[in-house]
Amino acid sequence: MLPSRFDLCVLGAGPAGYAAAVRAHDLGKKVLLVERGRIGGAGIHAGALSSKTMWHLSNEYANACRTGRGYLAGDVQVSYAAVMESLRQAVSELRGLLEQQLEGLAQPADTGGPVWLLKGTGRFLSPHAIEVAQIDGSLLRYQADHFLIATGSKPRVPDGINVDGVHIVTSDQIEDLEVFPRSLVILGAGVVGCEYATIFGNFRRTRIHLLDRQPRILPFEDEDISEEVSRSFERMGIIVHREPELASMRVVDGQVEFVLQHPAGTREPHRVERALISTGRAANTASLDLAAAGVRVDARGSVITEQTRTSAPHIYAAGDVSMDVALANVAELEGRVAVERMFGQEPRPICYEALSTIMFLAPEVAAVGLNEQQARQRQVPYRFAVVQNRLVSRNIAMGATEGFLKLLATPEGHILGLRVVGPQASSTVQGIAFLIETQGTLEQIDGCLHPHPAIPEGVQECARLLLGRSLHKASIFGPELLRCGSG
Repeated sequence: MLPSRFDLCVLGAGPAGYAAAVRAHDLGKKVLLVERGRIGGAGIHAGALSSKTMWHLSNEYANACRTGRGYLAGDVQVSYAAVMESLRQAVSELRGLLEQQLEGLAQPADTGGPVWLLKGTGRFLSPHAIEVAQIDGSLLRYQADHFLIATGSKPRVPDGINVDGVHIVTSDQIEDLEVFPRSLVILGAGVVGCEYATIFGNFRRTRIHLLDRQPRILPFEDEDISEEVSRSFERMGIIVHREPELASMRVVDGQVEFVLQHPAGTREPHRVERALISTGRAANTASLDLAAAGVRVDARGSVITEQTRTSAPHIYAAGDVSMDVALANVAELEGRVAVERMFGQEPRPICYEALSTIMFLAPEVAAVGLNEQQARQRQVPYRFAVVQNRLVSRNIAMGATEGFLKLLATPEGHILGLRVVGPQASSTVQGIAFLIETQGTLEQIDGCLHPHPAIPEGVQECARLLLGRSLHKASIFGPELLRCGSG
């Protein structure tokens, strides 16, 4: 039998909510964790873990089919059913661990406070009370001294498009397909759209159209990053439509018919087997009745926060519900920081300027801190250096020399940001994130003993290029391999 009042009630058991509940346990608090769906949220299902598992499987297949460098692969088979079974096993493994821990945390212990999981949908009745609707229709009421809103987000679908979950799907449904589609249109060329283009492109069973109203894919990144990924996609046979307007999309005779309206006025009809809508996400707040709790939201329904605190002093929010940065690692940290703040721990403020991300594309892209267009938008003076992967020993050893590293620093030499395009790009960003947060310098990168051969050596060469002491000289190799600039 659950108590009627808790120190903390957490709404949502995704990355933010789960992390918050466990941190509150550390502090000896009584916690009610309310979740209407699956433990782990988008951090496991139809998101961070599941899609990345699929990406790794697709890369393994692409590598098995690779020719050259002394070998020739032939007739490599792939089973969609087997791929999805591997994905489900990965998801089940992690979800099982999370569920096992929650079962243990619900038991009395001297090591921390109890955490009770309640399956159902919660909504606020007042600033300190919620009602939880269980699956069987019964309604339960609970009170708490503090609340954390961590209900995540859902795919945003443009007006006029009917997502039926079979022919036209979102990222929440794409993994439910039973076979590789012979053809697929992906609406939206941001991270998620480009990620699934990479996955299905690697498997070589699907003709892919990728379209967005922006002049280029990944419009939030610098043009050189976008163009590098675009060239890779085109080599994979992915058709990238630039700046079309989607005039219509509908299901006709069991296929998806979409019509592109080009800037010149011409219309171009296409038919494919499936469509993936990947045009962003929206906060899951509509059913929470936040007005009853005194929590303010913006015009899109996202919770307005300041370092995780909402307009109600005892209510915090973490993860996608604020839609500032929709990433699992950010959600988890925000959940932990929110709990520490509400219970008087005074944690260090989250340094969003040192945010690091991985884009699971072809090639892989890693990012931390500012890129050039962000620096220009914020009017931050910067210098940059670019080193092509053709000069990095590890890339040469892998036979994967497409791509580059780009490092940004202030004119005084403090690190602003890094972008890496190529295999193992993610191995470079964590050290740079730490340097950005601690106002580290180019001198520190130069003086650090980097592993060899390894991709981070390219970061060191970027720093040395900006310091005027690079191993490879731009005067010899030219801008095709090395270049510097400022803004």
